[in-house]
Amino acid sequence: MSEIRTERLTLRRARLEDLAEIHAVLSNAEATRFWWTPAYTDLEETRLWLQATIDAPADESDDYLIEYQGRVIGKAGCRRLPVIGFILHPDFWGRGLAREALEAVIERIFATSSVEALTADVDPRNAASLGLLRRLGFVETGRAQGTSEVGGELCDSVYLALARPGAVAGNDAPSA
Repeated sequence: MSEIRTERLTLRRARLEDLAEIHAVLSNAEATRFWWTPAYTDLEETRLWLQATIDAPADESDDYLIEYQGRVIGKAGCRRLPVIGFILHPDFWGRGLAREALEAVIERIFATSSVEALTADVDPRNAASLGLLRRLGFVETGRAQGTSEVGGELCDSVYLALARPGAVAGNDAPSA
């Protein structure tokens, strides 16, 4: 299935016609503060990201755009299994929408894939994302310094994992 419905959201596969709406997210400096790239400055960068998302092999990827009230406001899922990621436009922060999206995506991934654990790599300054992942049951498996450079800034990592229900966390998670 390519669509998940929750109480308030539709999570679906990306389409080329999503370009303008997802660009509003990926070009927002506040939304991308702790993302893996700085905010995109032109539509072509977003188009390349969107095309790569669309073209990602189904056996390696399980990624969804988040629609709220008919508008794309972010993304949640695994661009490359088992690493989960999410981003939401700041206009929609603080409403529980990221949690609603992630709960649905996590349930779908565990129901349809064989991954034993989902993992996340979060900048330790991103308290909101760390808090959300912990509330969803992710546990810290390690930390590392200077793991990436984004926009000329060296960033650290907090690694987290969420085990498949009934499994042991941390088996596939990076560690420091």
